[in-house]
Amino acid sequence: MKASEGLNIGEVAARTGLAVSAIRHYEAEGLIAPWRNAGGQRRFLRSDIRRLSFVMAAQQFGFTLPEIKVELDRLPRHRAPSRADWTRIAQTFRVALDTRIAQMEKLRDTLDGCIGCGCLSLEACALYNPADRAGTRGPGPRYLMGDRPFNTT
Repeated sequence: MKASEGLNIGEVAARTGLAVSAIRHYEAEGLIAPWRNAGGQRRFLRSDIRRLSFVMAAQQFGFTLPEIKVELDRLPRHRAPSRADWTRIAQTFRVALDTRIAQMEKLRDTLDGCIGCGCLSLEACALYNPADRAGTRGPGPRYLMGDRPFNTT
């Protein structure tokens, strides 16, 4: 790439609304790949604006940076993603979102049994501990302390 090509980090920040530090963080995470000109300044392609905009949108839907990176790694680095690229990503994300929605609906529909309980370790808890399967892990609210819940489906 020629040193005269591309946008500087301030221009990218102005176009995306991101802080310069956030852009540097996304670069460190491998979500964008600017190059350096002869003076050592980062230079970005216009397609990086689209990639960063995608990152911001995907984060609003609850996707993590590693999940987002998987999708961005499938895209070409130095050209703007095509409509087909975005359609494929949208289909992948839709499946994940549908799964999350189903989980949230299940939580909503079974929440009334937990209101007022507070312990999340009742032997009969249909939401977090069907058939007291958590009892094998020890006492206390294990799921709130970071243990992964048993599959309740």
